[in-house]
Formats: sequence, structure tokens, C-alpha cells
Amino acid sequence: MKENKQLLVLTHLSQLLDFVTGIGGFIVPLVLWLTKKDEIIGMNLHGKSIINFRISIFIYILLCIPLILLLGLGIIGIIAVVVFSFIFPIINAIKASNNEAPYYPFSITFIQ
Repeated sequence: MKENKQLLVLTHLSQLLDFVTGIGGFIVPLVLWLTKKDEIIGMNLHGKSIINFRISIFIYILLCIPLILLLGLGIIGIIAVVVFSFIFPIINAIKASNNEAPYYPFSITFIQ
């Protein structure tokens, strides 16, 4: 196993592809995690937290859609989810470059 902080940072920042391609922010980190988790130190931890965060974000968006019909509360929820999905990958990319453990708030643990 070798250390590659740049790849960890890139894995976190690749989530921002959602804002360009729509789905790339899930697929690219998933592929990087699955292919490099046994080669790069820390990739398994970072990859799991990214995938858990991405699945959680998807669930929160799905929950907000019916809430749009209730006084528009879903729109506020969607805005909050979009802000979180933009800010926290950047924060965790900085943490990865400093050899810190990732932390995504409101993330549900699906993959241990």
C-alpha cells in the first residue's frame, strides 16, 4: 500500500461533477474507491464515507420532493441539500490533504 493524498483529494472533489454531469459525482468516487481501496492508504475510509454521503444526499432529495407540495418546504430542503453537497466535499478534500479523517454531517452509515 502507498500513500496518495492527491488521489484522496481528487476523490472528494470528484463529487462536484454532479453540478456538471448530473450523475458523475456518484460514479467517479465509486469507481475510484472500488479500484484503489486496497492500493492507497486511507482510500477505504474516505471512499466509504463519500458513498454513504452520496446515498444520504439522494435519499434527502427524494424526501424533499413530496414536501414541495406542502407549503414549498421541499424547496428549502433541496437548497440546503445542494449547499451541503457542494461545501462538504471541498471541506473533506482539505481534510484529506492534511491527513485528517473525513466527516460528512447528516450522513447515514450504509457501508461499514
